[in-house]
Amino acid sequence: MQHKRIEFWTFFLVSVVFLSVFSACNSEKENSKPNIILILADDLGYNELGCYGQELIETPNIDKLARKGMRFTQFYSGSPVCAPSRCALLTGKHPGHMYVRGNDEWSERGDVWSYESMNADPNLEGQRPLPDTTFTIGKMLQHNGYKTAVVGKWGLGSPTSKSTPNDMGFDFFYGYNCQRQAHTYYPMHLWKNREKDTLDNKSVAPHQKLPVGIDPYNPESYADFQLNDYAPELMLHETLNFMEENKDNPFFVYFATPIPHVALQVPQKWVDYYHEKIGDEEPYVGGSYFPCRYPRATYAAMISYLDEQVGAMVKKLKELGEYENTIIMFTSDNGPTYAGGADTKYFKSAFPFSEERGRAKGSIYEGGLRVPMIVSWPGKVQPNSQSDHMSAFWDFMPSLAELSGGKDDIQSDGISILSEISGNPDDQVNHDFLYWEYNGGQAVRKGNWKAIRKDAKDPGCEVLLFDLETDPSELQDVSSENEAVVAEMKTIMNQSHQPCEDEWQQEWNLVPAVIDE
Repeated sequence: MQHKRIEFWTFFLVSVVFLSVFSACNSEKENSKPNIILILADDLGYNELGCYGQELIETPNIDKLARKGMRFTQFYSGSPVCAPSRCALLTGKHPGHMYVRGNDEWSERGDVWSYESMNADPNLEGQRPLPDTTFTIGKMLQHNGYKTAVVGKWGLGSPTSKSTPNDMGFDFFYGYNCQRQAHTYYPMHLWKNREKDTLDNKSVAPHQKLPVGIDPYNPESYADFQLNDYAPELMLHETLNFMEENKDNPFFVYFATPIPHVALQVPQKWVDYYHEKIGDEEPYVGGSYFPCRYPRATYAAMISYLDEQVGAMVKKLKELGEYENTIIMFTSDNGPTYAGGADTKYFKSAFPFSEERGRAKGSIYEGGLRVPMIVSWPGKVQPNSQSDHMSAFWDFMPSLAELSGGKDDIQSDGISILSEISGNPDDQVNHDFLYWEYNGGQAVRKGNWKAIRKDAKDPGCEVLLFDLETDPSELQDVSSENEAVVAEMKTIMNQSHQPCEDEWQQEWNLVPAVIDE
């Protein structure tokens, strides 16, 4: 009898040890998947970070990401404006195949540009929604075992549609549903999942001038444009909380900050810093966006504020012991603006490309599409490395699919850049070309060639051709000397465009009169 008892307890203890080891192995296997943080700046130019050559605006935390990781020099946004660029990022489709191809404010609902009406009626918030069957990065990563969050600006469906973040693959959402609401950094509310989070800010509608008779040189004249609850501060708080609450699971944070999109608004300490650094300047009295006493100082301050937030996220990862197991990607949704008092020409924000209207945000020239891209992953990405690999937003989906173990389940126009990121460029597959369309125009990047057709509706519209190796500013059209290349580019343009499913965007009617400048 005693012998049988010994056998039983031996078997029991062995079983307990086996199950513990088995459970630990499973847990370790799940936790071996890296956390992913994708930081998307809003209207940040190619040359607005120190690591890309910026000399006035200070970005030490983002620069450190570049020193610890890889800086891409040939990386492109999904589109030259907000909503379609985010659609490309989330769906892995290039602009000739994706659903959202312009900033469609869905104006048939009513007075969607009335700030007061939007605050009263959530049916007026948001942009035209994605179809509810849309497959997104969020859905893919949920399927692959990730807890997912989007914090910041959504812009792909109203709060009452079936295209909210929570419907599109994100377990948690905090921020602006509507990109029009994001034209103030002191809104009356943000959204936390499907509920309004009411803020301690009074109603001050965007897009107004300084009242007549008010002294534009007196900083106190701008009191209505710097209120109590600063949206980016609240967004960072929610991001850090999400990381804390999900530290035991692989997590994905899509941090879609509205910075540095105008209006020019930021806490005063950074404005004071840059006012002292830059010196006195003429005020921006408003009109297209809020007035601002020190527009250059404030614009620089906003970018440094974002840099400070990036540093806070890295610090939090280290506190949680998750820094080594987290890949951080940083990029921008399109090139820099020229509106709202943002003097991007002063900062050379898109250098070596142009910041001019028609060449920066809203254009399919390099200044509107070429954006910074940094990838940091300790022990996996070679420190202080640079990649000239040509890639774009639709590469995020296949890259994150491979990273998370689900690459066979997606359909995308993109190519995984994981080999490039991991320091195995010989194994990296390359794009034959990249394609964009916006506002009736088309663009193709193939090798060093860049082709632009400004009006695809016109069969006789000429195709401009530029050699980006010798002419990165796209100033010298060499189409007449390279007829075979032009013919190839026309073929790519014709084959890459598919009519959009949405009737509003059918056959090149891709953009409303207002393009969220």
